Amino acid sequence: MKLWEGMEQDLNYNAMLSQRGIINLYHNDGQRDAYIRRGNAMWMEGVPAELLDRAALKKMLPFLNFDHARFPIMGGLLQKRGGTARHDAVAWGYARAADRLGVDLIQNCEVTGIRRDNGVVTGVETSRGFIGCGKLGLAAAGNTSRVGEMADLKLPIESHVLQAFVTEGLKPAINHVITYGAGHFYISQSDKGGLVFGAEIDGYNSYAQRGNLATVEHVMEEGVTMIPGLSRVRVLRSWGGVMDMSMDGSPIISHTPIDNLYLNCGWCYGGFQGDAGIRLVFCASHRQERNPSRCAFPAP
Repeated sequence: MKLWEGMEQDLNYNAMLSQRGIINLYHNDGQRDAYIRRGNAMWMEGVPAELLDRAALKKMLPFLNFDHARFPIMGGLLQKRGGTARHDAVAWGYARAADRLGVDLIQNCEVTGIRRDNGVVTGVETSRGFIGCGKLGLAAAGNTSRVGEMADLKLPIESHVLQAFVTEGLKPAINHVITYGAGHFYISQSDKGGLVFGAEIDGYNSYAQRGNLATVEHVMEEGVTMIPGLSRVRVLRSWGGVMDMSMDGSPIISHTPIDNLYLNCGWCYGGFQGDAGIRLVFCASHRQERNPSRCAFPAP
């Protein structure tokens, strides 16, 4: 969080960071105990967390459906420093800072192949010609497997579509990021007034960048179950993004068995949260190159 809190100053760019707090709802005793452990772990790392009982949560979020027959809301875990940032603004801020440092950003330039000499990566073939490099970093999110195949690299990840939705603009109503403990549903309100929400990934592998109606229905059901008032709100737009899912939910940040090729993938639709710190982890992985036993992909 300290990296996020200092990002705008470092980049000299407004990332629209809004530390409105995040609340994870719980619905039974076992889930409450799990959140207590999570909160204690956060406190041990110096991150304040607060366990809210039903009465405190009802005062803070009166629009929730506390008395659902199957998933009654018993309380929640609050982390006040959490919140939201604008995805595009973070990307633009990084791009402008990188440009200032002399990084060449080439748009509309598709990578069509990875060139290797004697097994060592020497550059990439693109729609605008060959680009040579000393080291190649592969950070292609949901298309990581496709690009990795260009270097004959097989990866333990799958690509799935994650759908998200935005409603018409409303007066300020939801002041936090809220996650539904009975599912993966999450919701917050943007600066423009639209409610931004989503839930689980589509349950099959795809590069389609569009979702299916079964998942749309499931997301809406979860939303209305948690906040009945959502049934009266119009959805303005939706989209689907391709996510790279690792088998154990842990990202892969490492060099590979192929010389000069590095990976940043498998974030399981949580990569944006790691943006502020990924550069530090990636640099650490690069420094550990001579100690392969500590890397996700040991060198042969």
